[in-house]
Formats: sequence, C-alpha cells, structure tokens
Amino acid sequence: MKLSPKLILGEILVLVFLIGNFFFTAHTHRFRPASTTASPSNGETAFIKWVDFDVTAEAMRQALRYDVDTYQSELHFHWIELLAWLGTKYGGDFSKYKEKDLEQLIEKLQSGTTMAELTQDSKYYSYYLEAYEAVLGGMVGIYKIQIPASDSPATPGTDSEEMIWVTKYGLKAFLPLAKGFPYQDFDDFGAARSYGFRRQHLGHDLTGQVGTPVIAIESGYVEAIGWNQYGGWRLGIRSFDKKRYYYYAHLRKNYPYFKTLTKGSVVQAGDVIGYLGRTGYSPTENTNNIEEPHLHFGIQLIFDESQKEGANEIWINCYEITKFLTMNRAATVKNPDTKEYYRVYQIKDPAVPGGAKEQNINHPASD
Repeated sequence: MKLSPKLILGEILVLVFLIGNFFFTAHTHRFRPASTTASPSNGETAFIKWVDFDVTAEAMRQALRYDVDTYQSELHFHWIELLAWLGTKYGGDFSKYKEKDLEQLIEKLQSGTTMAELTQDSKYYSYYLEAYEAVLGGMVGIYKIQIPASDSPATPGTDSEEMIWVTKYGLKAFLPLAKGFPYQDFDDFGAARSYGFRRQHLGHDLTGQVGTPVIAIESGYVEAIGWNQYGGWRLGIRSFDKKRYYYYAHLRKNYPYFKTLTKGSVVQAGDVIGYLGRTGYSPTENTNNIEEPHLHFGIQLIFDESQKEGANEIWINCYEITKFLTMNRAATVKNPDTKEYYRVYQIKDPAVPGGAKEQNINHPASD
C-alpha cells in the first residue's frame, strides 16, 4: 500500500512528539527531588536516590557569614538550613538566587518566626535539608588550629613566631590544591569522555603544575588507594559520617602519595595527601597518558551503601564548591631533604576519632 505524503508527515510529527515527550519526562524526572519515603508495599529502606547540587559559591559564602556571625548568639542561623530553605524556594535552581531572598529570610527569623513554622507546609524542605547536609555537613564546625603567637588576638603586638593553639568556629574544609600553587578550571561536569567507553565526566578538573600538593578537603579515612586505569594513581577518602566519598585522581608518576598513607589511614582536613600529575588512561601502572597535568576530584554522595558502587552512584557537580573553598587554602612547606610537602599549620578536628594519636599524621615531627 502506498502511503500519501500527508500520512507520512503525520506519522513523523507523532514520532517527533513522542520522542520529545520521552526526553522531557526523563529530564524532569532526573532533576526533581527524589522521594525519601519508604514504599509501604515492599518495605524498602527510605533514602535519597538522586541529588543535583546547584548551590552557588556566592550563596554558600553569604549563608556561612550569617552562620559564623551568629554562632555565639541566642539566635544562631545554621547555614545549611538557610540554603535548604532557598533550595526549596528555587526548586534547587540557584541561577535564581538573589541576596535579598536570604536577607528577607533572616528578617523573618529575627522577628521570631522559626524555620519549622516557615517550612511546615513545604513538601520538599526536608529533602533539600538532608541532601545539602550530605554535601556540606563536614565543612563547618569547631576546630583547633595552630597559628603564630604574633597573629593571636590574645597576644597583640608580640613578635614571637612561637606556634600556639586557638579554637575557632567556621569553615574547616579546604580547597584540594595547596596555597600559592596556580591552577585553572571551568565547569566541566558532565562533559563527554571516551577512553574505554563513552561516558560523562563525573568530577571536576583543576589544571596545574606537576607536583602541586593535593590537599584533603575534609577529614576522613583512606578507603581506596592505588592504580585505576581511568584515574591512574588515585585516592578515595571517606568522611567519618560515611556520607561523602572524595575521589582524587591522576596523581604524580613515581611519587603520587604522601608517604605515610595506606588504606585505612586517617587524614585531617588540610593535610597533604598526594601530588598533582597526569597518570591514567592505561591498564599499565605508573603510566602518564593524560595530556595536560591536572587533579581530577569528585564528590560522591552515599545515603545507603547500595549506592557506593554501580548504577546507583550519585556524583555531584563540584565547580561551585571549588569556588567556595578558595576561601580556605592550606599553606604548605617543603622538606628540602625528602622533597615531601607538609602543612604549615596543624589542626585538631573533633570529627577525627581516636584522640591525639591521629592528630599528627601530616606533621614533620612524625618522620
């Protein structure tokens, strides 16, 4: 049977509509808040299935400012709660962010309205709060850090370079490259990759010089160390609450890691953990097959251990987090004999279990 041109055109239009509807449905399903409610029919454990982290560095900085400024006040504004409220308002799309929205929220809270009252009718606030807590939960808190006595408010005017311990509250996470080392980056999350198989780039690349000290973003323990043909010499560090897995890849040939690191090692935020390089894209260990030296780092969220490996992994865009963490870069010093880098200012992070024994892993005195 010969089909008329009009019939053929009609069938094409129907096909185009169906395909467009499929992609629209897939897109909106992927980016809406995932359900955290257990299914009553099968009794599955409730946990978040997907997160798109779109919070801007500007919003994070401003929310953090309110948090730190009110920490010792009766009315303390928790930065993640502020961001979760904004996330609910914007449907997770922080391209809509305006500072005045945050200011108006603060005014409501200062007037006596509680966050519980503001969000009691919100369907998704609990989702954004849990999701953003999973992303940012280890980045702010109380910690102790060494500083020169001359920098201490308690000893004004002193010229002493003696190191003293001070207790602080604020940002305790670090940019993953040491202070004073240049780098370049752009938002490359989701870019195409073809080595091995066609896939998306599920991390963030910071292009820099070979040998640049790589820094632990957050305190945790080494869960993976060694060679991977995609990431080359790589490290995987898990946060102590087990919600975040930090992946550092393409580390330097021949000397990729800080010398004391092994699987299970405890590291603190700001520790030197390795060195930038260009290894990877080869099943053969210690091969430089990456054209441009860079650190690939990624953040994987884990609400349930079934998400750690396989098709259910949740990797988030780290670009805005990187911009945010430029506020805090770890100063390092090189040992001229061993060529190893160490952090200058030691830290005591209460998140680290085990007491003082683990507090000096990245200290020259531990050699």
